[in-house]
Amino acid sequence: MPQDTWLSKFLNTAHQKLKQLNQFPDFNNYLIFVLTRLKSEDEPTRSLSGLILKNNVKAHYQSFPPPVADFIKQECLNNIGDASSLIRATIGILITTIASKGELQMWPELLPQLCNLLNSEDYNTCEGAFGALQKICEDSSELLDSDALNRPLNIMIPKFLQFFKHCSPKIRSHAIACVNQFIMDRAQALMDNIDTFIEHLFALAVDDDPEVRKNVCRALVMLLEVRIDRLIPHMHSIIQYMLQRTQDHDENVALEACEFWLTLAEQPICKEVLASHLVQLIPILVNGMKYSEIDIILLKGDVEEDEAVPDSEQDIKPRFHKSRTVTLTHEAERPDSSEDAEDDDDDDALSDWNLRKCSAAALDVLANVFREELLPHLLPLLKGLLFHPEWVVKESGILVLGAIAEECVSLRLAESRISYITKQVLNLWQCCFCFQSLSPVTTLKQPSCMQGMVPYLPELIPHLIQCLSDKKALVRSIACWTLSRYAHWVVSQPPDMHLKPLMTELLKRILDGNKRVQEAACSAFATLEEEACTELVPYLSYILDTLVFAFGKYQHKNLLILYDAIGTLADSVGHHLNQPEYIQKLMPPLIQKWNELKDEDKDLFPLLECLSSVATALQSGFLPYCEPVYQRCVTLVQKTLAQAMMYTQHPEQYEAPDKDFMIVALDLLSGLAEGLGGHVEQLVARSNIMTLLFQCMQDSMPEVRQSSFALLGDLTKACFIHVKPCIAEFMPILGTNLNPEFISVCNNATWAIGEICMQMGAEMQPYVQMVLNNLVEIINRPNTPKTLLENTAITIGRLGYVCPQEVAPMLQQFIRPWCTSLRNIRDNEEKDSAFRGICMMIGVNPGGVVQDFIFFCDAVASWVSPKDDLRDMFYKILHGFKDQVGEENWQQFSEQFPPLLKERLAAFYGV
Repeated sequence: MPQDTWLSKFLNTAHQKLKQLNQFPDFNNYLIFVLTRLKSEDEPTRSLSGLILKNNVKAHYQSFPPPVADFIKQECLNNIGDASSLIRATIGILITTIASKGELQMWPELLPQLCNLLNSEDYNTCEGAFGALQKICEDSSELLDSDALNRPLNIMIPKFLQFFKHCSPKIRSHAIACVNQFIMDRAQALMDNIDTFIEHLFALAVDDDPEVRKNVCRALVMLLEVRIDRLIPHMHSIIQYMLQRTQDHDENVALEACEFWLTLAEQPICKEVLASHLVQLIPILVNGMKYSEIDIILLKGDVEEDEAVPDSEQDIKPRFHKSRTVTLTHEAERPDSSEDAEDDDDDDALSDWNLRKCSAAALDVLANVFREELLPHLLPLLKGLLFHPEWVVKESGILVLGAIAEECVSLRLAESRISYITKQVLNLWQCCFCFQSLSPVTTLKQPSCMQGMVPYLPELIPHLIQCLSDKKALVRSIACWTLSRYAHWVVSQPPDMHLKPLMTELLKRILDGNKRVQEAACSAFATLEEEACTELVPYLSYILDTLVFAFGKYQHKNLLILYDAIGTLADSVGHHLNQPEYIQKLMPPLIQKWNELKDEDKDLFPLLECLSSVATALQSGFLPYCEPVYQRCVTLVQKTLAQAMMYTQHPEQYEAPDKDFMIVALDLLSGLAEGLGGHVEQLVARSNIMTLLFQCMQDSMPEVRQSSFALLGDLTKACFIHVKPCIAEFMPILGTNLNPEFISVCNNATWAIGEICMQMGAEMQPYVQMVLNNLVEIINRPNTPKTLLENTAITIGRLGYVCPQEVAPMLQQFIRPWCTSLRNIRDNEEKDSAFRGICMMIGVNPGGVVQDFIFFCDAVASWVSPKDDLRDMFYKILHGFKDQVGEENWQQFSEQFPPLLKERLAAFYGV
């Protein structure tokens, strides 16, 4: 019998036996008896008895007879000072578990007795009580500072502070750890004793015990965040102390100290207090970025060729699909990376936070604070590191280069932001106007050392590209990551200079014999794809040859990353992928994987995401593959809905379904509808997708609704003939989801309404009131995300375009935010339809725009080349207003315009 089968049978039998024993109330008395009194048994057996009891408390405590519960509590308190540290710890866990079941209020003697036991002359009793108190403080910090328990912290905090000077290091450590639990919540009892606390911390700064030093460092890091005012007078000494502790021989202490620099970088005083210490700090952080010996062992750093070794399941992180959020076609921005997977340095197999990662993160944030001022401290070190004969040192130098690189965020960067206050003109309007001059999309850099690094990059980038061929796999992998951080600069240079050699070498590394290097190269190449976009088109054949060859090489984990690289390529080059040669290379391996995977295999998530991008890019080129893909997506949605219904009706018999299967299927259907356009109509006609969509739109999970509304919008554009019969049922659901509490759901519902407007025309009239008030409320909300604001403005404009009589009466309530939302988007069809709507509404209700007419003028001037009939509409409104107020008043009014706005209106519209 295989070992895992035998083990699972044994565990199942044990579970059933425990279940039977739990039918007898006295069973728990026996368990506590074995834990506390049966001292003839060995410690592991006694501890196991306590842990079984702990699990019973978690599951069934409310059904314990009162005498049993009372006996367990009393035994715990009587034996908290057991001679065995293992038994003391087990009893502490049991006490905490009972307390967490709402028993702190029902066990009033617990905290007083534990605090009294701290005074015991018996070390074991004092240490056991402190261990239990530390666990209670960790689990119930808020409750301990509440009126529900008469604020026991008022007694506990001063008591804990007394033990900072205890002769035992373990007791000192417990005392600090207990107090530390209340720093971030600013517990009043601690704030009342804050100066004593800090004074005691300083006294322990040079403690011989590493656990004490670690807790001191942790306390200072948290105090830096919540009570920096108390630390400022001592900041020089604290920084000197943290410089020493960041080099502590105990790595746990060094890691806690290193967190200090991350927290300090977020404080306004950072530059002022740290500038003079950079000369000491930078070498320490750089030194901390080297792999330790244990790191190298854990990472199998001496293994160079492992591509044939199958992945173990624990190597593969759980994958969570991110539902589709619709962004308008005018959006030229890259997705907000804040929600994406972490841009970790390199060692995600070494997933624990460690000194290397913390040091790199600290250098990264300090580069954002000090920018070029950091370079004089770094550059002399870098030269020695990057060309060092020891690979560990060279690797850390490459990591340093990556850590100080910038992150690029594409944003519309206005050339100037000038505030104007227009004076009263004809007593009709007064407004405060923030003018942003018209400018194309540009790239805003987060502050970093990048500007200072630029002169060195022509020499450094070729060296890094050479490092991609280093004989050590860990050097090759970190070179991949660091080069990805400079991808934006690489792409900004002539292609033959750096892009082509970088791309060539990264593609070689994608086929590396080391799995870690494969992973790093694939991720780096995906970043390069995002930056280079259509610059990659001339090399598509070579790129696809490499990516497709990798299908035959990759083990499980890297195959998932390969899907992402292919999907990103499709997103980046778009319709350029729709060539017979490329389709023949790419589609067979994808479809083969598609056919191999079962419906319940979670590897479908990344493959579905990848296919969604590919289908959108290939457009009609995806037609030969669309039918089985479409049908399987519909089946996945149908299966998940059926499972959800069975679970809702019989939760004791059925498991809750994994709705990610449904979400990714809906998103791929969106990709098919967007890519195939009208060709999807026959597929929709032969399926029950509209019925399923109606159910998905009402799902309790926001991500399901989010993807449903995206699909609804895409089907509306592709085959409205099948959507129209459902409008009466769909519109009320869309209206109830115009709730900015769920930003992405609200965004997609808003976008779908706008698409439906354009198809319905005047027949939209019965539904206007279902959605208009919510849309107006959203556009006027403070701090609404930019994408939602723009989608809302487009949809309001489209509603006004098809039903001007119904929407125009509310014009004054939304015209100003409407204009400021759409002034910065590029000319396109969506903007065109929205502006036609606003012009038609002004025709119905001209008074609605009077007070904010300057905003309308600015929005009109944002157009580069409106269609002739739209330009005529603008012309008539501008001249109509000018004629209405008269030449002299118009002159007074237009004098308030910023110069560029005045020039554009005069040049394009003669006003």
